Amino acid sequence: QVQFVESGGGLVQPGGSLKLSCAASGLTFSIHGMSWHRQAPGKQRELVARITSGGWKDYADSVKGRFTISRDDAKNTGYLEMKNLKPEDTAVYFCNRYLVSGYWGQGTQVTVSS
Repeated sequence: QVQFVESGGGLVQPGGSLKLSCAASGLTFSIHGMSWHRQAPGKQRELVARITSGGWKDYADSVKGRFTISRDDAKNTGYLEMKNLKPEDTAVYFCNRYLVSGYWGQGTQVTVSS
């Protein structure tokens, strides 16, 4: 069974940084790639960043230059490093494989506020 466990969220001031982690079981990120998504209150879930099995990365325009996706294949864990955070980045963040599966974790809350 596929499971995702996200962690690393929290409350941060505008301009601050956070690094999210995603541990997966039931699939292998080095084979399936991975992606990060977020859902703000009252809004649909949106793609934030993704990385293919070969390491090619792409990002939503709203986070380019501020967020970096990566993974540690030995740990089958993915990361999302977020810098210069803005209030509009406030959301619950979820991870998945590159081609999104129907499995979703609980997510991790990121709140950007002064």
